[in-house]
Formats: sequence, C-alpha cells, structure tokens
Amino acid sequence: MHAFHGTPLVRTSRPHPLRRFAGVAAAPLFVLSLTACQDGTGLKDGGEASASGSAAEATGGPATTAAPSTAPTSAPATAPAPKNSAAPAAPSGAGERVLCNGSTTRVTAQPVSRPLNHMLITVKNIGSKTCDLTYHPVLRFDEMQWVPAARPDTRPQAVVSLAPGEQGYAGVLLSAADGSGEGGTTGHRLTIAFQGRTPLSDGGAPATPDLPAAGVAYDSSLTVTYWQRDSADALGS
Repeated sequence: MHAFHGTPLVRTSRPHPLRRFAGVAAAPLFVLSLTACQDGTGLKDGGEASASGSAAEATGGPATTAAPSTAPTSAPATAPAPKNSAAPAAPSGAGERVLCNGSTTRVTAQPVSRPLNHMLITVKNIGSKTCDLTYHPVLRFDEMQWVPAARPDTRPQAVVSLAPGEQGYAGVLLSAADGSGEGGTTGHRLTIAFQGRTPLSDGGAPATPDLPAAGVAYDSSLTVTYWQRDSADALGS
C-alpha cells in the first residue's frame, strides 16, 4: 500500500470547494445516491466509478457527488461513467456480518502532528457481531457542498472486518502542505457517512465525532483514504 503523504495528489482539475452539486439543491441533510454500482462487497474504486442514477467521486480533488443519508437523491446528469476494474471477493461468511456504521461503532476524529495537516479517523466496533468497514468514509464538514475524493492508491485488498472490540482507521489529508490548496476554511462539525455493500450505497447511521473546539482547517486538497486495519497505513507512516 502506498503511503498517504502530506502533499496532495496531482489532479487534472480543481473545482472550487464551494461549487454546488449539479442538479442537486443544497440541503441540510447529508445525502448520497443509493443506486449500487455493482454487487458484492469488493473494494472497487468508489472514487472513480458510479452507475446511472448514482453520483461519482473524482479521483483527485473535490468531487461533485452527493453523500449518504436515510434518503436517496437524484445524481448529476453529468456523472462519469463507471470505470472497469476487478473487485476483490467479499470475505467468506459476509452474510453473517453486519455493516460498521454510527450505530455499531464508536468513532473519533483527531488531528495529528505528523504527518502535517492530517487527521486520523478511528472506528471501534462496540457491537456483539463482526462488522465490515466497506470502501471509505464519506466526509462532510458543516454544510460543505462537495464530497472529498478517496485516495485510490490506499485501497486494501480485502474488506476491513472488525470483530467486537477491534478498531479500523482512515486518514484524512486536510490541506496542502505547500499551500497550493484553494478555499481554505475551518470546519466545526464533521459528519462521517458509511457506505453499504455496493459503492456509494447507504451503509446506515452516520457518525458525528467531536472536533477540537477551535475547529479543523481544510482546503480543496481535502482527501481521505480507504478504511485500513492499521493506523500507520491510514497515515502513511
């Protein structure tokens, strides 16, 4: 797995962070199209693919997707077509597992000193059944009108499954270390949505972990890793 460093990915485009979803009105609810791209729990690159009727994340920079909630919404008519890629098989016994989400886990989000401008998301299974962390977290600070892209180079080979008491992780690049990011602002509330067993589907209750009282600074470089079993992998250390 490639390290998750403090410099942003090279992107073919950099939309302004306040750009609104095409065809989707701004709303207080944190919503994501529930249309599935494929069957199974394989970790197909959710940041690069979507099906008709669902939103697609960009492979770099802010993406113009909708985010998960209890209600689906229409996706932009200009959503990119799905990219063909092989998806790892679901773990055996997946039907006996539940999804990790805000109702089955305890979630924290803590900025770290190293790497620079990073935050670590920690998810602990507090339920009595093994739960699966599928794909990657979908983040929203306050009323943010775009969805941060996932780092495709951080996609694991298999779904991260947590036995009761175990923890999983995701790393967040908050801002460009070289100052190249745009639209810098401070977030005071973070909502983390979980995906279901198909990309960009609703994985259940979101989580709203506490942030530092001063908030968390971020810019258009904001990206997130796929779920990881080890915190060092999530932070690229």
